[in-house]
Amino acid sequence: MSEFRIDQIKSQDASRGPDVAGITTFTGTSGIVMPSGDTAYRGGRGRGIFYGGNSGPINKTIDSIIISTLGNAVDFGDALDGDPLMGSCASAIRGFFTGGYFSVSNNIDYITISSTGNGFDFGDCTVSTGRRTGCNNASRGIFMAGGIEPATNFDTIEYFTMASTGNTSDFGSLTLARDRVGGSSSPTRGLCYGGYTYSPAGQNNVIDYITIASTGDAQDFGDLTQKKSAGFATGNSTRGLYATHFASPTNYNTIEYVTYSSLGDAIDFGDTVATGRYGGGNSNATRSVLATGMNPGNTNNICFVEISTLGDATDFGDLTVARNGFGTASDTNGGLG
Repeated sequence: MSEFRIDQIKSQDASRGPDVAGITTFTGTSGIVMPSGDTAYRGGRGRGIFYGGNSGPINKTIDSIIISTLGNAVDFGDALDGDPLMGSCASAIRGFFTGGYFSVSNNIDYITISSTGNGFDFGDCTVSTGRRTGCNNASRGIFMAGGIEPATNFDTIEYFTMASTGNTSDFGSLTLARDRVGGSSSPTRGLCYGGYTYSPAGQNNVIDYITIASTGDAQDFGDLTQKKSAGFATGNSTRGLYATHFASPTNYNTIEYVTYSSLGDAIDFGDTVATGRYGGGNSNATRSVLATGMNPGNTNNICFVEISTLGDATDFGDLTVARNGFGTASDTNGGLG
């Protein structure tokens, strides 16, 4: 038992705790360990972000949740751009968002996840495109794929250092140019799932992977269970999950998974609580929280799964505004370990 008992320290008149000002020292016969490391990493992590989206017009709402709990999302601030189908990734401190569907651009927005507030300008991507995805490790952010009208796809992969501000640099190319893809990562590998190609027109089941700490072209990882687009991906450091998708004229509620450390095809995991497309997800080390997006109108439902098990999702709560195409970011995503 510690000799240092906080409940025995009183002010001079014993009516309250002491008034501490200036330099204060402490001496004791038992050891104490002071907090260490960047204060941004001390507690308070586990927040998931839903950034912007489409609720008819562009919707600049930013919602946040605490992934380990249940409940409705709360307002975080306003997006700088907020255009739907932005690519996104995150460090333990910041979330990053680029591209879009209606106002295609090369802008990168960022937020500080541990606080609340609006989006700010970070820098520019090497290309102006929308309908992208992203992944990350602890220090490097990645944006992949993309598409613009009329009928142009991109196989672009670019990277940036998340702790600074500035523009992206070329990383390499995907095995297939496409848009409306999903992206997730472990601390070493980033994956790009499925998507839509204009030439030849149609969906695909391709899963590409990169080694995030290096540069170079993507390689084949395996295949989704069927050809899909307009789904989303998330996961922890061991498993990546790909959820929901669209195959005209139907939305689906499927969840499938891969194990990052091996190569191979995706395996069925379970189902979300509702069918949808253009949704998004956030994860911590054990749980993925999934918002299903459009079905066929905009929805606000959020559900969750425990990543280490297989099974159907359970209700989590609601977004503050029903919408689709939001960017997502968490300060405990799989790429952070």
